[in-house]
Amino acid sequence: MNHPHIEKAPGKQEYNITVYTENQIGLLNRIAIIFTRRKINIDSLNTSPSEIESIHRFNIVITETEDVVRKLARQIEKQVEVLKVYYNSNEDVIWQELALYKVPTDIIADKVSVERLLRENGARAVVIRKDYTVFETTGHREETDNLIKVLQPFGLIEFVRSARVAIIKDSDGFNRKLREFEQAEPGEDVIENEYLNLREKVFTV
Repeated sequence: MNHPHIEKAPGKQEYNITVYTENQIGLLNRIAIIFTRRKINIDSLNTSPSEIESIHRFNIVITETEDVVRKLARQIEKQVEVLKVYYNSNEDVIWQELALYKVPTDIIADKVSVERLLRENGARAVVIRKDYTVFETTGHREETDNLIKVLQPFGLIEFVRSARVAIIKDSDGFNRKLREFEQAEPGEDVIENEYLNLREKVFTV
């Protein structure tokens, strides 16, 4: 995870790298090596199914210059199982992170209005036990950090935050490009390895 209070070097900002890939064992490790060889820290990494059956989507967040990010995207796209890579600044994506907070129930019940906490921080209780309560909230880093500060004086036991998930704002999507390619080749079934070889022509944006 990144540290919002540390000043970024000139020209550096957060970038979201979106990778569409076949679900291949070992690919995550090979992608990570691309970053470690360049001594670039990954602030956040999430992998999940995409809108296309059998194709997975990685979301990688790093703090770098656009030139470095562009080169990284090209390098990742050279991996044989990778179908397409996009990179976007935070302004160009809609993104969220999920956070969970575990606090002692007796202190919360005695000293804090739970309703006020939920209302002011957009949080909700997901587990309430006699010994502890777990709150959940989603939002940007500043929002999830704020609830840490709110709950810290009341005995915050445990905190965890998910990797970022992001949707690209101005994009028709990889799915549409794949469908267009299938229509352009109506006599043939689309097999991953076949359109992998043509990805520069088909998936360039």
